[in-house]
Amino acid sequence: MSGYLLGVDAGQTATKAVLFDLAGRPVAVGSTRCPTVNPHPRWVERDMDDVWTAAADAIRQCLDNLGLDNLGIDSVGSPGEILAVGVVGHNDGMYAVDAAGRPVRPGITAMDSRAYQEVERWRPVFDEVLALTGQVPFEASPAALTAHLLRHEPEVMAEARWLLFCKDWLRLRLTGEVATDRTEASASFCDVRAGEYSDRALELLGLSGVRDKLPPIRGCAEVVGAVTAEAAERTGLAVGTPVVGGAHDVDAAAIGDGVLHAGQLSLVAGTFSINQVISDAVSTDTRWQARGWLTPGRWLNMSTSPASATNLDWLLRTVTGPVPHDEIDAEILAVAGDSSDVVFHPFLYGSPHGPGASASFLGLRGWHSRGHLLRALYEGVVCNHRTHVEALREAFPMGSVARLSGGGARSSVWPQMFADGLGVDIEITDTAEAGARGAAVLAGIGVGVWPDLPAAVADTVRVDRRYAQDPLGVQRFDDIYRRYLDLVHALG
Repeated sequence: MSGYLLGVDAGQTATKAVLFDLAGRPVAVGSTRCPTVNPHPRWVERDMDDVWTAAADAIRQCLDNLGLDNLGIDSVGSPGEILAVGVVGHNDGMYAVDAAGRPVRPGITAMDSRAYQEVERWRPVFDEVLALTGQVPFEASPAALTAHLLRHEPEVMAEARWLLFCKDWLRLRLTGEVATDRTEASASFCDVRAGEYSDRALELLGLSGVRDKLPPIRGCAEVVGAVTAEAAERTGLAVGTPVVGGAHDVDAAAIGDGVLHAGQLSLVAGTFSINQVISDAVSTDTRWQARGWLTPGRWLNMSTSPASATNLDWLLRTVTGPVPHDEIDAEILAVAGDSSDVVFHPFLYGSPHGPGASASFLGLRGWHSRGHLLRALYEGVVCNHRTHVEALREAFPMGSVARLSGGGARSSVWPQMFADGLGVDIEITDTAEAGARGAAVLAGIGVGVWPDLPAAVADTVRVDRRYAQDPLGVQRFDDIYRRYLDLVHALG
């Protein structure tokens, strides 16, 4: 079979559209940003039409880039040679639409924390909710946001017909079809073992009244619609191009990085600190979320917080101004031999240590340079990932190798810190867009390019770089992590 697959990965600030050949190699890329706004403290929102515009622009930009000399490829011809489209996106948050498929309010991202009081009210039922759904609600979970909107924006909830996730909103605009998938549906209201919506879960949370607003659950690689004439005109895709159900972007990133088997650890250093391991059985704990995997009978156990590489974006945007990544790495290497005096807590948008934890640089002195701040930020992000990985290690056997993707994987310095800080060898695959490749793989399975995930991964994923643990680096990071935790606890 010949042709191409389009993977769309909609994050919380940027959307990537990447066209892949059937060997998993990118042949064209489009990228756009859709900034968030903070109309009130704790609120992190986006205009939903802007989210669609950004995705449509990324797709058109990708198609416009076909055959450009700087990509080193020949033109793949017309959009009709695109066999299928897969869309993945950030989970949690809320993108609510009315019966006509129009937004009833701005979309809410997973960085939002307005619903913290709802979470506190549910503490008496946490144990039962955890046992049933595989997780407890947090501030940006669909459950918490639904409760908050019912309390504070009842007119909006009365108008809402469907409570969607980001990628479901984009697929709706592409195809006109309403659906979600098992990886996203399991974010709040599903029986973790059955993989279906649970009336008891809704009852425990006092949300039985929204049962009919939850979208139908379809397969991640199932064709659920086709590109409409309106979407084709906006994006440049061919009318009728199949679109599959898609998935939560972290599941897609795991597939795009070749992580398929129980015990494999994958890490995403991006907006969120994503630390996840696949399992063949359910194990529940408040420190991670047990959610449905792409295929029945397996689960993806995610220990996460909004505290990873997004901290670097914030620092460059608000403090230092733009700095090229190779220059950042060079500045960090220049101070690598200095003692680790500066500690950074990467809790700008949340933490695994409760809502009171905030971001901070500690131990700053007048002789410290920008390189020391950048190094501390890199180390602090790794320490936060370590908090999550150590929790997962208590329940799940893991191998000695982890796959890393996201912004942190683009550095030449950060992956070595991850290896030393987490005590695993780090592998980085041959794409900077693991989520988009995972989306494209699901699209390919949906139209028969591959029979299943193992066959697809075997054809599309290759390891590009490997960072082995350095014994001295591991020892040094043990000291850094102890100081980091001591300061977390001291600040309460």
